[in-house]
Amino acid sequence: MEKQRLRKLIIISILSSLSFILMLIKFPIPFLPPYLTVDFSDIPAFIAFMLFGGAAGSLVIIFKIVIYGLLAASEPIGPIANMLASFSLLLPIYFIYMRRPSKKALITGFIVGTAALTVMLAVLNYFVLLPMYGMIIDQTDIINNLRVIITAGIIPFNIIKGILVSVVGFIIYLKLLPKLRNL
Repeated sequence: MEKQRLRKLIIISILSSLSFILMLIKFPIPFLPPYLTVDFSDIPAFIAFMLFGGAAGSLVIIFKIVIYGLLAASEPIGPIANMLASFSLLLPIYFIYMRRPSKKALITGFIVGTAALTVMLAVLNYFVLLPMYGMIIDQTDIINNLRVIITAGIIPFNIIKGILVSVVGFIIYLKLLPKLRNL
């Protein structure tokens, strides 16, 4: 029993560290604002959700943000947005999949998670995140152009990000998770 808990704690720690490293490896999407970058830091959290459940997956997300906030962040809004995006995408996937674990449920979860990510981040960016960011860096043009930024940048970005993370997550589910469950 104690050995199992230690194994779980070590795997969660490794996944959290990997998630932080993947958060540093990011790339912009052509034709979208360059400050919107995709990273695959949600994949280790996805693995934790699938292997150990909601608490473990949530811990990976939280640890990733804490480490990033302490070591790499220049402002607080980006890490907060990343954390909210991770939960918006991964929680629907987890809850839909756990009701009836199957490939079909996982695909449904990816679709619902991508939709939740897109809607939640559009709303949060419009009402909270971008106005706060605009105040922190003293950019009134951000606050004055919220609709354009949301419709032309945030919404398409989150749809693309959700699809990319879902495709990689599905491949991981098929190829890697069966091997990890047997360890």
